[in-house]
Amino acid sequence: MTTALSTRTAPKGRSGRPRDPLTLGAGCVVALFVLLAVFGPLLAPHDPNAVDPLNVNAGPSAAHLLGTDDTGRDLLSRLIAGTRASLAAPAVVIAVCTTLGTFLALTAAWFGGWADRFVSGALDIVFGFPGLIMAVLVAAVFGAGLTAPIVALSIAYLPLITRVVRSAAIKERNLPYVSALQLLGAPTARVWLRHLLPNLLPLVLVQATIGFGYALLDVAAISFLGLGSQPPDPEWGLMVSNGAPSILAGQPEQSLYAGIAILIVVVAFNLLGTGLSRRLLGENA
Repeated sequence: MTTALSTRTAPKGRSGRPRDPLTLGAGCVVALFVLLAVFGPLLAPHDPNAVDPLNVNAGPSAAHLLGTDDTGRDLLSRLIAGTRASLAAPAVVIAVCTTLGTFLALTAAWFGGWADRFVSGALDIVFGFPGLIMAVLVAAVFGAGLTAPIVALSIAYLPLITRVVRSAAIKERNLPYVSALQLLGAPTARVWLRHLLPNLLPLVLVQATIGFGYALLDVAAISFLGLGSQPPDPEWGLMVSNGAPSILAGQPEQSLYAGIAILIVVVAFNLLGTGLSRRLLGENA
């Protein structure tokens, strides 16, 4: 009996690798919120910006499953509709910094020398500025809204992607097959697109997935400070800020629900990124 128990292994999928229920669950949560971001406005039971002065700070009911906020707006509708605004900005940040960061990493690894020194030096300078503080300063200078913080965060997140991808790209650049392709006269663009980039994509995907959670937190913090999304937008960080005055009055629902939504998405993306790291890169993360 003891021997049988000690030789048991985790259930395996078709690929032969052990299944990871935690990663699978995180992926399902991420997929659910992505669907809400796409179809949320169609699924919301009420207009998320419809004000009802006669139904302010109401508790859960058949008409309002999560209650209403301090202006009588349906909290469930605002949470669902706010998924798009809350996920769109971090998605843009990660898309921009991942695309630009991968290009810079390939450039530094391929050409080496002054190109590598220039990219590394620029990244060291950017890395010295905390991303959230940079975004807040930019928003304070150029005015409230998400455009300026998105640009600032995209620049601030560059080192997080570029440094890791650059190290992997240098190792890939020094492999024999790359030298063979060069001897055969293969164009640089072809080597990048058909060989280097596909081999680096798993690492890029892992970094982008983990970075998304941090970007979501930073964007929500900027909106919480009043420098991102503006009322009446149903954005989660802004909802946490708008509901703060009601907490002392014993009505924390608006801030609580929005904060829980942020927490769930951030944890899900981090767990998904960690699981992808184990599965795609073979890391014991």
